Amino acid sequence: MSEDAKMATKVKGNLERVTPVAAECGCAVRDGLGSRKALGVDPEIKSRNIKRLRRIEGQVRGLQKMVDEDRYCADILTQISSVQEALRGVGKELMRNHLKHCATGAIRSGGDEADRMYDELVDLMYTHSR
Repeated sequence: MSEDAKMATKVKGNLERVTPVAAECGCAVRDGLGSRKALGVDPEIKSRNIKRLRRIEGQVRGLQKMVDEDRYCADILTQISSVQEALRGVGKELMRNHLKHCATGAIRSGGDEADRMYDELVDLMYTHSR
């Protein structure tokens, strides 16, 4: 069994939780430290996501300031919703890129690689739809 097909086990108290390791895809390579790197990233999309994340970072700093200044709770909650929606937007862009490049290649290749990708996509949908 390949390293990527092995199951990761987490033990918490007497309960044992088994989670599958993410699938390898055609657009991911491992760097010297074992981290996966995406190869199929459009530079324009990456730039747009970086700008969005920097804006979100500023929004979060603003939230910290609002809390520090004892601002009205409803105003803070409104800003939190704004940050969450901005993060969802970045997530949608990343998911689209993953589907377009990584998932498409893995699914077209068929076999075990396709099965692992289907499992990864299902896990992503359930994890990120909360």
